[in-house]
Amino acid sequence: MAQGDLKRKMFVGKVASGFWSLIRGVIILGICYVILYPLIVKIPSSFMREVDMFDKTVQFVPRVLHWENYKVVWEHMKYPTAFWNSLKLTLVVSTIQLAACTFIGYGFARFKFWGQSVLFAAVVFTLVVPPQMIMIPLYLNFRYFTFFGLLPEPGINLLGSYWPFVLTALTGTGLRNGLFIYIMRQFFRGMPKGLEEAAYIDGAGPIRTFLRVMLPNAKPAMITVFLFAFVWQWNDYFFTSIYMGNAEVLPVMLEGVAFDVMKTANYISDNYRSILNNTGMVLFIAPLLILYTVLQRYFIEGVERTGIVG
Repeated sequence: MAQGDLKRKMFVGKVASGFWSLIRGVIILGICYVILYPLIVKIPSSFMREVDMFDKTVQFVPRVLHWENYKVVWEHMKYPTAFWNSLKLTLVVSTIQLAACTFIGYGFARFKFWGQSVLFAAVVFTLVVPPQMIMIPLYLNFRYFTFFGLLPEPGINLLGSYWPFVLTALTGTGLRNGLFIYIMRQFFRGMPKGLEEAAYIDGAGPIRTFLRVMLPNAKPAMITVFLFAFVWQWNDYFFTSIYMGNAEVLPVMLEGVAFDVMKTANYISDNYRSILNNTGMVLFIAPLLILYTVLQRYFIEGVERTGIVG
């Protein structure tokens, strides 16, 4: 009798475990579908002709792969030039953000100073401040940059250059820097203090300990921060249009690709405009997909070890 009860309990346990595994699988598939649906729509649409948009039998698979869309968008976006300019800007800004946020996060994690909690709360608070609230002050600050009043009025004009991005990245006030500082702080707080104490006993100072001991062990968090910074800077249109509105970078060129085509063709339909926008979006996100494919193992490892999920 006892053996029968045990078998019954084991069977019920297996059924319950399988049921919850099925529920989790359905939820994960649903989330994946929501995330991948834009790609499922945009990639096939980029190969469609305008007549396919009116054909109700054509849903996700075009009748004929129409490569002319890519040729048109490639030329009007000036893709090679825009890609190179975006890559330079993104690499410079992401690298500076990584260095600055790593240094700031280490300071918050390992050193005690007056007002630390208030300053860190201010860092986290920057995550909920809409960029539209600080748009005008930032624009005026870099349009008439006086460096805290040290330069004579009316200052110098930094708009149209990399300097607004570089200065905000250096000071830890750039795009999403509050999140990056938080990630690095949490990672350094989780590292054993014995590493630093051993370095201090060997005669290393705080800077040398940071560079020679802590940084080599912080690679997973640094990779995560760099990838986040790279993706957000690559996708940024808001600040790029404010600081470098006339620059030939991908976000700006993508915004005006349909209008640029319309200037040469005099008129384009809404459906063709949608096709061009989808084609430009595919060219825009293709480098990010390649980057993630190459570095996905390091990214997942970094997310797990930094503890920013769960």
